Amino acid sequence: MASSTLICETQPWKDLKSHVEDIKKTHLRELLGDTDRCKSMVVDFDGITLDYSRQRATPGTMDKLYNLAEAAHLKEKIDRMFNGEHINSTENRSVLHVALRAPRDAVMQSDGKNVVPDVLNVLDKIKDFSERVRNGSWVGATGKALTDVISVGIGGSFLGPLFVHTALQTDPEASKCATGRQLRFLANVDPIDVARNIAGLKPETTLVVVVSKTFTTAETMLNARTLRAWISKELGPSAVAKHMVAVSTNLTPVEKFGIDPNNAFAFWDWVGGRYSVCSAVGVLPLSLQYGFTVVDKFLKGASSIDQHFYSAPFEKNLPVLLGLLSVWNVSFFGYPARAILPYSQALEKFAPHIQQVSMESNGKGVSIDGKPLPFETGEIDFGEPGTNGQHSFYQLIHQGRVIPCDFIGVVKSQQPVYLEGEVVNNHDELMSNFFAQPDALAYGKTPEELQKENVQQHLVAHKTFSGNRPSLSLLLSSLDAYKIGQLLAIYEHRVAVQGFIWGINSFDQWGVELGKSLATQVRKQLHASRVKGEPVEGFNFSTTTMLTKYLKESSEVPANPPTILPRI
Repeated sequence: MASSTLICETQPWKDLKSHVEDIKKTHLRELLGDTDRCKSMVVDFDGITLDYSRQRATPGTMDKLYNLAEAAHLKEKIDRMFNGEHINSTENRSVLHVALRAPRDAVMQSDGKNVVPDVLNVLDKIKDFSERVRNGSWVGATGKALTDVISVGIGGSFLGPLFVHTALQTDPEASKCATGRQLRFLANVDPIDVARNIAGLKPETTLVVVVSKTFTTAETMLNARTLRAWISKELGPSAVAKHMVAVSTNLTPVEKFGIDPNNAFAFWDWVGGRYSVCSAVGVLPLSLQYGFTVVDKFLKGASSIDQHFYSAPFEKNLPVLLGLLSVWNVSFFGYPARAILPYSQALEKFAPHIQQVSMESNGKGVSIDGKPLPFETGEIDFGEPGTNGQHSFYQLIHQGRVIPCDFIGVVKSQQPVYLEGEVVNNHDELMSNFFAQPDALAYGKTPEELQKENVQQHLVAHKTFSGNRPSLSLLLSSLDAYKIGQLLAIYEHRVAVQGFIWGINSFDQWGVELGKSLATQVRKQLHASRVKGEPVEGFNFSTTTMLTKYLKESSEVPANPPTILPRI
């Protein structure tokens, strides 16, 4: 396929368009009755089992999807990514987040240079620094140990590390290593987020990690200046160098801010924000909380999936299978959304992270060559842990819109509970739902079955479940640091596969720029109105009206206020 040819113009795409009409005539009840088909749709790798037999697909469908992958040059695109070619063509960059967790003897090139030694240097620096903070040899300005960490960042600098932190909090090994320590994340520029983060903390025991590649991100830097003021007010300006460090590559503004450049931890332009959890962005705050040894296991888990993704045949390749099935659901069935449903409370922040990884990557309207696409890309990702979601939005999933679901289960609970006299233990109760819900979605319940149960006639329609609603199940043997790394990498690569098939650039995000640009104009107006009393001008009627109302009703805000910090 020539680079200028859209994937929808290829024969495999057209074959799938025809094939989906046949599949639409077949119910999942029938497909699940074929044992050989179901056996062919279960794949195991390194303690993870994928069962996609509840997808509206046959072995013939999968063959056609493999043909589509070939037409899209999927293998070549994966190779190009791992080889460090500039596949992010709109920003002229390599895409090498896999290098962040590569084995020590690996060679991964970007612009003719092996980047792995640079990665290892930063990891070694993080290990040394985090150990000194944790063992008390690095102390704050008053000589007290720094037991509390606030990581300041937004988007990929926040959602990924927060997911991993939340997942590790209840892991026995990790929680033991975190005894006596706190890790918090400050992302939103809303002052309420600042107030919540500093509530109960003292500057003298707090270390702030400012995460901004350029050290210019508006929200992050305002929050960083706020915490700098909080520290300075209590301990004096000279304390900043002992209580604030940076994850950045722009050392001049880091030093100007008051942070010692020696306490800046680098990452590179071949690391996209939403793919940066395994860089200093995530590794530094997580190592401060849990110790580098735990975080290194997380990196090794991600690396195991990287190697699997790179080398496994497509029919056994977890990210490739998941990516192809997502393309099948989005582009051929027209399903607009995907529910991510982890049956583990430890994974409560997984769906919000994947929401960004997926929607920022694949929410595109043009091909990588800039041609408008005549088909939709990406899906709306959302989710909640089971069984909470069952009491929230599962009604719609069962009887409303068709939304393909990812069910994620764990064999061994991080925190098992056993109560004498109970029919099952707490984790078995949870997992009973993990196993039941996919079948309920697939099979549904017919009017005939309801009538046999003597359901009143006027309720039959209300209690009928159409079924035929696709899902897949991922079963993890445990949920330790290694498995958390694997899960992250599976979804990162799944998103890449979808983008590679659709022929889009999954590694830029121009869609976030326009709103930020317009916000700059509003910021200037707010300053002019607050300080000089200037009227609102240069906006449309709606924005002018709302801005004027906002200014009028917040007129008590001082024009040139002294520093005022929140108190809870």
